[in-house]
Amino acid sequence: MSQWVIDLLPMPVKEAMLGTAILDIAIGIFLLFDVFVWLAALVGALHLVVVLAVTGITDVTVRDVGILAGVVALMIDSLPKNITDKISSLKKENKI
Repeated sequence: MSQWVIDLLPMPVKEAMLGTAILDIAIGIFLLFDVFVWLAALVGALHLVVVLAVTGITDVTVRDVGILAGVVALMIDSLPKNITDKISSLKKENKI
């Protein structure tokens, strides 16, 4: 972590890293057991955006951007039917 991020944390770095690990494990469990996939992918995408914002450009940035693209694609593909129906109806209204 960058020093400026460490200075902003309201808790010790060790606890922040443990919280991040727990979040990653929870996201993985939801994806593994196919439960609320779109929500887990959304939280994963938001988490990756935060990681990219606080770490800056490093040697693993390309990997993180690739994972972010995959998670966003997974989220879009697994949206619930009621949400996709609303999006479809909005598209039809704009075309008329």
